[in-house]
Parts: sequence; C-alpha cells; structure tokens
Amino acid sequence: MSTNSNTPNTSEEVDLGQLFKLIGNAFDRFFNFIYNIFKSIFLAFVWLVFFVKKRIIILALAGISGLIIGVLKGKSSVPKYESSVTVVQNYPTGENLYNAVSYYNDLVRQGDYETLGTVLNLDTEKAESILSFKVEPVVSKNDKLLAFNDYVKKLDSLVATKIEYEDFLRNNEDYTHIYQQVQISSTQRNSFKSVFESIIESINTNPFFINEQNKDIASLNKTKEGLELALVKSDSLQSTYKRVLEQGLSSDKASEIGITFEGSGETDKTKEYELYKSDLELRKELVEIERELLDKQFIIETISNKQDSGFASNTKNLFGNEYSVKLYYTIVLFLLTFIILLGLEFFKFLEKYKTTV
Repeated sequence: MSTNSNTPNTSEEVDLGQLFKLIGNAFDRFFNFIYNIFKSIFLAFVWLVFFVKKRIIILALAGISGLIIGVLKGKSSVPKYESSVTVVQNYPTGENLYNAVSYYNDLVRQGDYETLGTVLNLDTEKAESILSFKVEPVVSKNDKLLAFNDYVKKLDSLVATKIEYEDFLRNNEDYTHIYQQVQISSTQRNSFKSVFESIIESINTNPFFINEQNKDIASLNKTKEGLELALVKSDSLQSTYKRVLEQGLSSDKASEIGITFEGSGETDKTKEYELYKSDLELRKELVEIERELLDKQFIIETISNKQDSGFASNTKNLFGNEYSVKLYYTIVLFLLTFIILLGLEFFKFLEKYKTTV
C-alpha cells in the first residue's frame, strides 16, 4: 500500500517540474527577443554612422549646393507678399467659407483672372498678382478640449463613454471652429482690405444665412419683449409687497389692501429676497438676449486684420514647418542626396545577396 501512495506524488512533482521548465523557457525566449530587437537597432545605428562617415563629403557638398541654390532663388524669385484676416462665425458658415476659398484657388490655378476679378471686385492687374488663398482654423489645444467636453455633454451617458478624444479630433472638421484665419498670397504689395471685404460680403449676402438670421432676430426680439414685460410685472409686485410691509409696520390694517402675506418676519424677509433674486435673474437674461442680438447683426465678421498692405514672405513649407528659402533648399538637397545614396547601397546589398544565393 505504501508503494501505491507514493506514485501520485512522484507524478505531481514531475508535472510541476515540467511546468516551471516551460515557464522558464518562455521567459528566456521573451528576453532573447527583446535583446535581439535592441541589438538590431544598435547595429543599424552603427551601420548608419559609418555610412554617413564614409560619404560625409558628398553629403556636405549637397548641403552647400542647396544653400547656394537657396541664395540664388531668393534673389531671382518673384517676391511674395502675404496678408491675413481673422474672422468669427456667428453662424455655421465654415463649409461655405472653405468652399469659396477653394473656388478662388481653382480660378487662380486655371488662370481665369477675369472671373476672379469679377467675383472679388478687382481689376485685372490685381487679380493676376494673386498667387493663392488659404483658410485655417484659429484654435488652441485648450479650445479643442473644451469643444470635446461640450460635445460629450450633449451625448447619452452610455454613448459618451465610447467616444475617445483622438476619434473626436479625427472626425471634427476644421471649418466647424468659430474663429478662422483667411490668408492671401500675392506678387504685389497690394491693399488686401477690399479682397477680404468681398470674401466676407459673399458670406453675409448668402440667402440661406440671411433667412436664418432674420428668424433668430425675430425670436430673440420676442423673447426680449417677454422678459421686459415680466420685469415690469416683477417691479410692480415688489412695489406692492413693499407697500404691504410698510403698512403692516405702521398699523394692523394691511388686509384692507386685499393682499395678505402670512408668516413670521423671517418668512417675509425670505419672500422679499426671492422677489429681488427673481428680478436680478430677469435682468441678467435680458442682458444676455441683448448681447445675442448684437452678435446676430452679422453672419460673419472681421475681428483682426494683419498687415493690410501685406508683408514680404520668403518662407517655404516642408513637413508642416516653415523654413527660409536658403534653409529649405539646403535640407531638401541634403535629404535627396542621402536617400539616393541609401538606395544605391540597398541595390549593392541585393546584388551581393543574389550572388550568395
């Protein structure tokens, strides 16, 4: 019987030993995998250092050549002047504004300066000097967070938990932001004020937005009239209540007026405070309505104008950043040479690999 009882224990010990061995092997493979990744990265870095060191003269010459080309381009190229204006949208006009700017750019690309001059009230010479139009939102990271917070508040609590901030940013269109900046590039230092005014006017005269504006103003005016009437009644009620209190203090004949306020002195004070608080809230709502009426006077309006006559610009965009012409061509020629050399090295590696196979 002792022999039979020891057999299961021995089997369990063997199983546990194999389990720990499997776990140990799994950890070894994992750490070897991590080690090989870092080793490969380090070897690639070392290879890149020696690759650059071996061809540093060629890369340096490419950078110097790019600098020279940038200097010559800066001196020989046609000067470019830019001007921008920031607008605030009191109505959802963003899509219309972006479409208008896209239409103007299409006319410039097609060389249809006659039509461009007609829609923007420009003479042919000024229209031909325009290089491009651009519109982009003026929004900070904090503004995006506030917009996301407002958006989530409008959703059902269950749906809101599934909305991520990154998803919101990807699906949020640029034209939905209230503040937008319109920019014009030209070969002449013209007065851009009339051009910006024409762009804004094309939005302000849109029939759909004019109709929406009229409906909003009519609704706000009715609300304002209602608040003013309520405020008059509130003032009348406060005067009546004050008269009742004064007569109640001087005599016990307050009931002759026909209005009786029951309760202790503390209750009377509470009612008086509530009437006063209600009056303040009505006045606050009235002020907000009047402010909304002022905002609705314009569908879209200008809030700032930078350099109406335009400022000289000699920068170029690369990977989303602005660089001077000299630095731009230096970086471009250096990167182009580096990519070509890297490609040649890759083809040499393929040839060696082909011969070994």
